[in-house]
Amino acid sequence: MVENPLKDKSYQLALAIVCVYKDILANHKEFVLSKQLLRCGTSIGANVAEANGAISTADFSAKISIAYKESLETKYWLKLLKDSDYISIKVFDDLFSKTDETSKILFSILKKTRLNK
Repeated sequence: MVENPLKDKSYQLALAIVCVYKDILANHKEFVLSKQLLRCGTSIGANVAEANGAISTADFSAKISIAYKESLETKYWLKLLKDSDYISIKVFDDLFSKTDETSKILFSILKKTRLNK
């Protein structure tokens, strides 16, 4: 099996997001903001998985573009959850760093696929 660091990173990020979501539900009884984080944070990896099965370069680029946008949205919800005291600075720093690293990888791939058109 071929190694795919982006697939692995986005999956690990999704797992971390799920854990934080469960913690927010259990300890803060917050259901709206955390659900937004869950949706976009897990969507990154799902779109990366779809990109890996793309039938064309355009299809691949479209899925990577969606994953990139979801990573930006994930960072927004993380900031909002931190600033509203639903997650600690430590949790925020860890998840934001992982999300930002994934964003940078996605953007780099996106630039390369769009330049090769």
